[in-house]
Amino acid sequence: MSRPASDARSDAAGAQAAQLEDTGAGRYRVCGAVTLATVSALRAAGLQAFARGSGAIELDLGGVTRADSGALALLIDWLAWAGAAGRTMRISAIPAALLALARLSDVEGFLTGTPAGAPSMAG
Repeated sequence: MSRPASDARSDAAGAQAAQLEDTGAGRYRVCGAVTLATVSALRAAGLQAFARGSGAIELDLGGVTRADSGALALLIDWLAWAGAAGRTMRISAIPAALLALARLSDVEGFLTGTPAGAPSMAG
């Protein structure tokens, strides 16, 4: 049974704001709109939830309905936190628009785990 690790709110456009669900055993699902307007609360909830666990973190973005550069910055921040904590983070179901933004920003490899210059299997 999953439980919310953060409260759902509405972003400035009235869309369902991002919510982090703890699905157990180091697995989390992000749902809703992950935008500049919503990432601050989501960042704090994520770091708090991740710090309670140990080992690898699996992050499923399949429930993300909208993402912008704030989402990209959040994921890079969470990946950096995981690395500094000596943990790995695997991100799955990355929305195509977010992958395109990461590719444009030349940080796609951070999200997909593909080294820079290697062919990407995503998208």
